[in-house]
Amino acid sequence: MDAVSEEVEKHKIKLVIIAKDISEKSKENIKYVCTNNKVPVIEFSTMEILGKTIGKKNRAILGIKDKSFSEGIMNKMKNEIKYNGGDLLWVK
Repeated sequence: MDAVSEEVEKHKIKLVIIAKDISEKSKENIKYVCTNNKVPVIEFSTMEILGKTIGKKNRAILGIKDKSFSEGIMNKMKNEIKYNGGDLLWVK
């Protein structure tokens, strides 16, 4: 989480994806950093699935740096994303 938070603060991350099964404290921390830096957050699936998606073991948080890729992810998921005020996006 620290690496993603640092990159968000440097304005290098365009989208953050967090697993639904991470601790509430971790969710609150990353959401706080993202909100302050106007980076959208998607809450999606589990740590196991996020890890498998990128060919790794469990991952709690993914930071997407590429603007086009992040926009593509958000467009692909647009039917599942609910705008929740501010700059956060949540997947049901």
